[in-house]
Amino acid sequence: MAEAADFQGTSPSPARRWLRRTGAVLAGAPLLAGLVQLPAAPAADAAGQSSARQASGSRTVTVALDSLSPTAPTGGDTLTISGTVTNHGKQAVTDAHVDLRTGPEITTRSSIDSVAKRTGHSPGSDGTEVDDTYRQEFAKLTPGVAQRFSISVPVDELDLGDAGVYQLGVALSGETSAQPWDQVLGIQRTFLPWQPEEADTKTKTTFLWPLVSTAHMTAETGSNEQQTPVFRDDDLAKEIAPGGRLEQLVSLGRDLDVTWVIDPDLLASVDAMARGYRVQGEGDTTAPGTHQAAAKQWLANLQKAVADKEVVALPYADPDLASLAHNGTNVTGSLSRLKEATDVVANTVEPILHVKPNTDFAWPVDGAVDPSIVKVATSAGADKVIARSDSLEETGDLSYTPSAARPIGGGTTAVVADARLSTAFQGDLTKASVKTLSVQRFLAQSLALNLQTNQQRSIVVAPQRMPTASQAQAMAEAITALQTGGWSESQNLGAAAKAKPDPAATRKVPSASAYPSSLRKQELPRWAFEQIARTHVKLDSFRVILTDQSRVVTPFGRAINREMSSSWRGRAAEGQNYRDGVEDYLDGLAAGVTLIDKSETKLSGRSATIPVTVQNNLVQDVDHLVLRLTSTSPTRLEIVGKGYAEQPVTVSGGHSQSVKFATSANANGRVTVKAQLFTQDGKPYGPPVYFDVKVTEITATVMLVIGGGVLLLVLAGFRMYTQRKRAAAREAEEDIPDTADEPADGPENPEGSTDRLREESGPRHGAGDPEQPSDPGPDTPAESADPSATGERVDR
Repeated sequence: MAEAADFQGTSPSPARRWLRRTGAVLAGAPLLAGLVQLPAAPAADAAGQSSARQASGSRTVTVALDSLSPTAPTGGDTLTISGTVTNHGKQAVTDAHVDLRTGPEITTRSSIDSVAKRTGHSPGSDGTEVDDTYRQEFAKLTPGVAQRFSISVPVDELDLGDAGVYQLGVALSGETSAQPWDQVLGIQRTFLPWQPEEADTKTKTTFLWPLVSTAHMTAETGSNEQQTPVFRDDDLAKEIAPGGRLEQLVSLGRDLDVTWVIDPDLLASVDAMARGYRVQGEGDTTAPGTHQAAAKQWLANLQKAVADKEVVALPYADPDLASLAHNGTNVTGSLSRLKEATDVVANTVEPILHVKPNTDFAWPVDGAVDPSIVKVATSAGADKVIARSDSLEETGDLSYTPSAARPIGGGTTAVVADARLSTAFQGDLTKASVKTLSVQRFLAQSLALNLQTNQQRSIVVAPQRMPTASQAQAMAEAITALQTGGWSESQNLGAAAKAKPDPAATRKVPSASAYPSSLRKQELPRWAFEQIARTHVKLDSFRVILTDQSRVVTPFGRAINREMSSSWRGRAAEGQNYRDGVEDYLDGLAAGVTLIDKSETKLSGRSATIPVTVQNNLVQDVDHLVLRLTSTSPTRLEIVGKGYAEQPVTVSGGHSQSVKFATSANANGRVTVKAQLFTQDGKPYGPPVYFDVKVTEITATVMLVIGGGVLLLVLAGFRMYTQRKRAAAREAEEDIPDTADEPADGPENPEGSTDRLREESGPRHGAGDPEQPSDPGPDTPAESADPSATGERVDR
């Protein structure tokens, strides 16, 4: 009887109180008889430390309610309940039957929570059997074997009173060989919302229908003209396929009066799939995606579902506002990236869905807020924050749940979703019995809320961001019942935000210390935002050299947005892998524009040109680059006379370009030269290249000696040529006598012999002698005959 006092506001009639007391006595009689016959249970049994002992008494049999129809009955309806009973005891249950029991009316929302937590049979508070006509009997329940049941009863037989929430129990009674008397061996409680006629005042209910997923696209795109996107995996295809999570949300939401809350990144990802995509494989390989048809069908169904409905668009990739507020605001550029994620929404959602989205709302994870979260949430242009009542709690003495909207200062409106209704569909709802209890509890809370006061209020329901398919099915069932239940009417989120605020409702945003520690542990750490900032800086440095920046800036910009997504909560390792992948891929692209390493270069002579080659492995041209060549020893090797020189660089995609620099050698020896690319704003681009230049300088004195020697050789040769030409001419003109008639010259004529010898030898004299300074100069200049250099060639 003590538990009956928990039902605040209950006022049953005297006749009903007499019936309940009588039922309690009758129900307790077998239990008292058992206590007389059995010895007292030890303390360990009372504590339930043994699983065998837990499956005893009114917990011996599990009663599961797989369906309850209609979920919110009215007068004249027939209530049908079906499910299973399973004996978890060690003994068979005989003479068993399932019956229905209506408990007292529940008038407070907290009492609904208390009833939902109770287990085991509570005589007096669980009510009495409706009628033994409406029961299903079992001859025997074998241990471990589930048996189905189904009971139908006219609602008028339930003896319900005025509109309200009533406890409904489905109990299994029977006997065991150890306890051979009829007793309740198992019971399952649920709630029956009863609104026989249309309520005079209806609650305006807004139900958010979220379409949010995890990050699927990478920053990588194909090198073709279409820039085919590359996906991390093909999991998104499973979600949009028939029966998948996202397919269920679209097909179920199409017939519901809800407000769609959509992540633009999800739309962009499915749209990219529909146009053709690739999926990452092992290593650096990718394979063609094969689910274009499913993507096109999902988008077509979504377009029909949201037609004439309110669509609220989150910032691109649903950034984690709490993580940003707590760990990212001190990292340069973090807030600007949130602004970018907001600015791209309109150009993403409307072209795909053909619906203009509402971008005035920010939605922190689980609606948990503090001053820093509100400040960040509104920094990108939103002026409404979707909070939750377990964060923005009521601190006054309100006896009812106030409307959702309330001003919190600075022109910002907090739209406070009801925590009980918003969390009604969490957990594993794949079992029909669990789903049924969730739906009935949600409807009970909604009706109890409406009965609190005659004042009309606007209530918002903000469920979990990514409901499973089974959770979505439960939500759809509850919304359908709510829209026909007679105590609620639908309203979109925009209207709820504009509703007149309750003057008594709290408007104070909780302090940072009140933020749930469980949520704080899941936040992106500061170093994650630092890595994001580093990647963004690299992107800015890379983009300035591109002739078609959109091919890189757009996919990388959206990937950076995904790095801040709230979907990484609870998936820290995956988030880190994604950020690493984006940064590594960007580094690889940037390294595609680089200087080619040079070997040692040899210079012979006073001046020469040194070529440096720039390689562009990108598919597009690069421009706005400057190549600087610097000598580490200008006294030996000057470059344009001041130690370094710069030249602009433009390289076509997939090609290389050689840039030549003029040099001047002043001394022999080895000189190290540094080649470095710069952007036009003076920032270094890529790593420098160092190479050695070996200078073999030739001094002026040596050049004069060599030049003089060459000149003498030329003059001597010219003189020999002219003398021989004159001698040949004289011999042709002279008449030479026959040597047979004239006496030969001999010792008798020494003078004539001497004169002839002198005459013949005159032209030949000096032909082989060294050149003298007094020799006449040549008629033509000497030609250069420099030796060819060894090592790397340079242009002279």
